[in-house]
Amino acid sequence: MRSFAATVATLFLLTSGAAQAQTTQTQDDLSAVAPALEKYRDRALLGDLWKRPGLSLRDRSIVTVAALIAAGQTIELARYLDLALNSGVKPSEVSEIITHLAFYSGWSNAMSAIAVTKDVFARRKITPDQLPDVSPSLLPLDEAAEATRAKWVGDQFAAVAPSIVQYTTDVLFCDLWLRPGLAPRDRSLVTVSALIARGQVAQLTSHLNRAMDNGLTREEAGEVITHLAFYAGWPNAFSALPVAKDVFEKRQEKR
Repeated sequence: MRSFAATVATLFLLTSGAAQAQTTQTQDDLSAVAPALEKYRDRALLGDLWKRPGLSLRDRSIVTVAALIAAGQTIELARYLDLALNSGVKPSEVSEIITHLAFYSGWSNAMSAIAVTKDVFARRKITPDQLPDVSPSLLPLDEAAEATRAKWVGDQFAAVAPSIVQYTTDVLFCDLWLRPGLAPRDRSLVTVSALIARGQVAQLTSHLNRAMDNGLTREEAGEVITHLAFYAGWPNAFSALPVAKDVFEKRQEKR
């Protein structure tokens, strides 16, 4: 099996001709415009970040794909979709990630991702039978936790926007989050990555707690933020750090 760095480096340097011309920068582009950036990519990004053991290659791929879609940055999406698929992410999971992000980063960003992903799927001969069911049997609902969440949201915002409160219950937490095509931990990983990539830390406390309840470790959460410093920018990563610190400390106090 290839090492992390070798796998990622191959996808940076070798993409299919048409897709590369339309959706990615070539090696020559980087050398001609920003040779120092090329150095940082080779040393810091490929030579270090993607080799760090705190997150699997599969997780790093999911985080990166989620961040790119959430930020509407589809120019590099094709190569990272290839990396994700080569790292064990299933086509059905890619489909679920895009569907999930329609709600957490906006419909237009999801539509932009679909245009790129359609070409990747066609090139890799991924067929509709490999995609998730439209209306599958949903995962079990934690009724007590959902009742607590719904009450808090209703108490806070029902008088302001009752319709969004109802959609949040009916469409998101009693439907989208229960779709079995993406494991709860992965769904949380996608959501946390999207929130950080968009700089929306006001929602991060609840979703980081949910991610850790779903199995994301403290060390993995720290690596997610570190990884996103490169893909969403240092300011967004540093804005997330105080929130994560507070979540970690409060969870430790409860033990």
